[in-house]
Amino acid sequence: MPVSFELSSTASARVRTDVLALPVYAGRVLGPGAEALGAGIADFLAEAGFEGKAGELLALPATDVAAKSVLLIGLGEQDKVTVDGIRLAASTLARRAATHTSFATTLLDAGPDELDRGEVAQAIAEGVILGGYQFLRYKKDAKPSKLRKVTVIRAGRENLQWALERGAVVGEAVAWARDIVNEPAAAKSPAAFAAAAKKLLRGKGVTVEVLSGPQLAAAKLGGLIGVGQGSEQPPRFVKITYSPRGAKGSLAFVGKGVVFDSGGLSLKPPAGMETMKTDMAGGAAVIGAMSTLAELGVEAKVVGYVPMVENMPSGAAIRPGDVLTIRNGKTVEVLNTDAEGRLILADALSMASEAKPDAIVDLATLTGACLVALGDKYAGLMANDDDWRGQVADAAGRASERVWALPLPAEYRKQLESEVADLKNIGTSYGGALTAGLFLQEFVADVPWAHLDIAGPARASADDGYNLRGGTGFGVRTLVELAEGFEAP
Repeated sequence: MPVSFELSSTASARVRTDVLALPVYAGRVLGPGAEALGAGIADFLAEAGFEGKAGELLALPATDVAAKSVLLIGLGEQDKVTVDGIRLAASTLARRAATHTSFATTLLDAGPDELDRGEVAQAIAEGVILGGYQFLRYKKDAKPSKLRKVTVIRAGRENLQWALERGAVVGEAVAWARDIVNEPAAAKSPAAFAAAAKKLLRGKGVTVEVLSGPQLAAAKLGGLIGVGQGSEQPPRFVKITYSPRGAKGSLAFVGKGVVFDSGGLSLKPPAGMETMKTDMAGGAAVIGAMSTLAELGVEAKVVGYVPMVENMPSGAAIRPGDVLTIRNGKTVEVLNTDAEGRLILADALSMASEAKPDAIVDLATLTGACLVALGDKYAGLMANDDDWRGQVADAAGRASERVWALPLPAEYRKQLESEVADLKNIGTSYGGALTAGLFLQEFVADVPWAHLDIAGPARASADDGYNLRGGTGFGVRTLVELAEGFEAP
C-alpha cells in the first residue's frame, strides 16, 4: 500500500503519531519543533555523543509529547541545508520508521529561508517513497515496511498539500522504474515489458501503441529487428503519446529497452552479464516519467519511444560484419554485437525526428566508457544544441540527478567510417562514450537533441542515501522537470 501524506499545523508536541522526527543541526543546534523536548535536552545530546551531522539518528524517550517515540535526525550545518539534504533526511526517516505505521516531522521548516517551501515539501514526499523503497518479490523472509502515513508539520498556514502530492506522484513513478529494472530478465521479455508499460499507463492520460512482428518490418526498424533476431523473445516497439489540449511545444523522450544484454555473438564475460537485466533502465525512466504528465498538468506535448529487445547469441543472431538498414535509410556495419543499444536507439531517434518535435532527449545505459569516465554517480550529457543542453542540465539540477557535459568532437566522426556501409557501430578503444554519441547524432536530423548516458547512475551497487542497491530509477525526475519547464530551444 502507498504512503499517504498529510499537512498539519498542529504543534509538534500535540501530534498523535508513532514517531515524532525532529531535525538537529551541526553543533547540536535544535531545529523547528524542538521546544517539545523540554529543558536539559542539550546536555542529554552531549552525553549521548549526538552532534547533528547529516544523517545522524538518535532515539529519545517520549516525554511531554503525544507521539509514542521521538527521533532526532541530523541535517549538518544549518545554513548549508539543501532541498536534496531534506530529501535525504526524509529517506533516512522512512527506513528507520519502517516498523511503525506513521511518523510526523518538522523537516518542512528546517531549511534556510531562501529554499522554496513547495520544493521542500515535494522532496520530503519523494524522499520517503525512495528511501522506503523495497523490492521483496523474491524474498522468502520478506519484511515489508509498515509505514502508511506521514504527517508534515508546518509553522505557517501555507497550503502545500499539492507539493506533497506531486512528490508522491513522482516518487511512485521512480519506484515503478526501479521495480521493472530490478525484475529478473526472464520475467520481463520485450512482450512482458510492453505489457507492464501498458498496465502502468492505463488511465494516465496517454495513448500507447505497441508494434510487434510484421509491424516492425513495416516500420523499417532494421536496427531493432537485427538485434532481436538472436533471441527467442521477439522485440517490441512502444510509442506513448501525451497530447494536452493547446499544447505549448513538443518534446520527444527516447529510452533504451534492452531487457537483457548478453553481448550477442560478441559475448560478454560472465561477470559482465550479472547486471545486464538493468540494460533497459533508460526505457523504464521514459515510461515512468510519461505516467506522471497528465496528473501534473504538463502543458507540452510529449511522445515517448521505447524499443524493447533481448540481445542473445544463437544461430540466427547478427554477426560481426553484417549490415543493418536503419529506419532513416542509413546502413550500419555491425562490428561488435555488444554495441547493440545504439542500433535500436537509431531506429527510435529516426522515428522521433520524423515527427519534428521541438527537441529530443534520449536516455540509455549505453557505454562502459562513460562509467569509466564519470563513475556511478554522474550521467554523461551530450547534445547538438547548447540551449537544449542547458535546459537538460538545469532540469537535472532541479531534480538533484547529477549529469556532466561531454563533447561531441567532430574529429572523432571518422572513427565510425565503414568500408562497406554508411557507418560502423563502434570506434576505437578510446572515447567510446563520445563516439557512441556521435553515432546517435547521425539519426536525429536537424532537431535539437540531447543524449544522457546513464550507464553509471542507473544502478547502485550498495545503498547510498535514497538510492538503494539495485535499480535507481535515474532519469525519471529529470524528465518530469524537463517536461514541466519545457521551452522550445
